[in-house]
Amino acid sequence: MAVYRLFPEKDALIYSETPTANTGMDEIVELAGYVDTAGKKKTNRIVVQFSSTEIQDVIANKIGNNNYSASIHLYLADASAVPVNYSVYAYPLSVNWDNGTGKFGDIPINTTGVSWTYRSLGETNPWSTVSFGTGITGSFISGSEGGGTWYTGSVGVNMEASQSHEIYSSHDISINVTNAVKQQHAGTIQNNGFILKIQDDIELITSASVRLKYYSRDTNTIYPPSLNIKWDDSVYSTGSLQVLSTDLTTINVVNNKGQYRGQGKQRFRLAARPKFPNRTFSTSSIYLTNYALPTASYWGIKDEHTEEMYIDFDTKFTKISCDSTGPFFDLYMDGIQPERYYRVLVQTVLDGSTVLVDNNNVFKVVRNG
Repeated sequence: MAVYRLFPEKDALIYSETPTANTGMDEIVELAGYVDTAGKKKTNRIVVQFSSTEIQDVIANKIGNNNYSASIHLYLADASAVPVNYSVYAYPLSVNWDNGTGKFGDIPINTTGVSWTYRSLGETNPWSTVSFGTGITGSFISGSEGGGTWYTGSVGVNMEASQSHEIYSSHDISINVTNAVKQQHAGTIQNNGFILKIQDDIELITSASVRLKYYSRDTNTIYPPSLNIKWDDSVYSTGSLQVLSTDLTTINVVNNKGQYRGQGKQRFRLAARPKFPNRTFSTSSIYLTNYALPTASYWGIKDEHTEEMYIDFDTKFTKISCDSTGPFFDLYMDGIQPERYYRVLVQTVLDGSTVLVDNNNVFKVVRNG
């Protein structure tokens, strides 16, 4: 029942139209296949890397022996000539690269880091285009050599990850890269980050200008890329508590402090009870009796301003736990964007119906320091 977000330590757009240009500080990265004014095919790809130290810390000190899932997320900023159907691919990069300080369209061209042709500062260390190692490949247009090199497989494990889209999807990227992250964590391959590309026939398109722009790590918005690591550490032991069964219910966070620093783990305790409890003779208030929630109960976090689900309900990774005191869930604050207000939501199955509970439990995450 845990979700942890890591934000990139570096990312960049690499594009064949200006093959030596670096964009390491640009607010936008892009996937594209288009034809330039001279009628030549051009391609845009994205490279992104997350900290090995942070990944190792999450796996070693938070996940432990639990199974986990890891996925790369990017938010769409703008799109044009979107195909009816297309796929986006992610592969672990086979070599390291420099982020650089450039921006798209810099004049003169900035060559401080990674580009379509080169991996390093000052137009050095070109991407290999021949003699790839075992399980490594690359692709480029003749005359526009470069564009990255990546693993397709390692020790029999498939390193290719993809996500399919259709015309009415959100076009945000959410690609499961668990295989690659596990190989990086094990040391089987180095963590050089990932390359993201659109499918080959769209990269080489001659009949349209397909462009998908995403927010980068340098965005001034609340939508930077992230590596979302999820695992199930839920426990369920009701003790002497009754399990709530009526859909006429009240569920509240009883220990919400209202404001939290962006660090550490916070356990949110829930108070669950029927709105109209059965009459009974008692020396204490029946409204103080806590109930357990059914096993099919999940938590979610919504951004209070945008009303978007920051962490959506997940039947595997956002299960609500329970002990003899009552239901609860844990939230890692250092994986949440600071200086934002968030709302706690609960989804559960009661009396045969799926119930969404929103009791205005809002909290703010503030920056450390």
